[in-house]
Amino acid sequence: MQSSDRSSAAIVDYGVGNLFSVMHGLRKVGIPATITSSKDDILAADMVVVPGVGAFGDAMASLHRLDLVEPLREVAASDQLLVGICLGMQLFMTESHEFGTHRGLNIFPGVVVPFTPSLDDDSRLKVPHVGWTRNYASGDRSTDWTGSPLEGLTQGEYLYFVHSYYAVLEDPGLATSTATYGDTEFCSSMWRGRVFGCQFHPERSGSQGLQIYQNLASMGARTGMGES
Repeated sequence: MQSSDRSSAAIVDYGVGNLFSVMHGLRKVGIPATITSSKDDILAADMVVVPGVGAFGDAMASLHRLDLVEPLREVAASDQLLVGICLGMQLFMTESHEFGTHRGLNIFPGVVVPFTPSLDDDSRLKVPHVGWTRNYASGDRSTDWTGSPLEGLTQGEYLYFVHSYYAVLEDPGLATSTATYGDTEFCSSMWRGRVFGCQFHPERSGSQGLQIYQNLASMGARTGMGES
């Protein structure tokens, strides 16, 4: 997936998470990236990235306080590329059950739910899920990732996760990939139109993560990626 377009990226700063590591990853594949809370910057960028590590409710409260909820929904409905990473992806969902019930951006219908801490009395599942985990094609892309943000990765690719909650889509066909932790298979990435979300951290996933950022760079220009 090659492109001569040089896309600009706005990394949304709402006071949560790994902004500089995301910026470094994007710049490493040639995407000029800026950390910003400005609606004007966000609406002008080719690619908008919503990172995040932390609590869903606090994150949504911050987006409301900064008046960024409607601009992000506007981006999702536009020809811009919208990317959510970890908590950022979870914010795309309808609601989360993390420390209560909180409404999300409702870009992808579905809910965010917790991992169950234990499998049985003799085997404990540690929460949060931290580390490298295999990922497989899923949903409408059950055999390969050609043409998707995961193009070039192999089935069973290890990617890096840090999370205690996971997204459950109303339409499982929108899952680009799944992973398994304990006895729970969960959506590890989702894609529809020009919106992509991943539970794993590309910026912490080595060359595999850089491949994803390179794919997004190719897709980022507004004349780029078509419907999934």
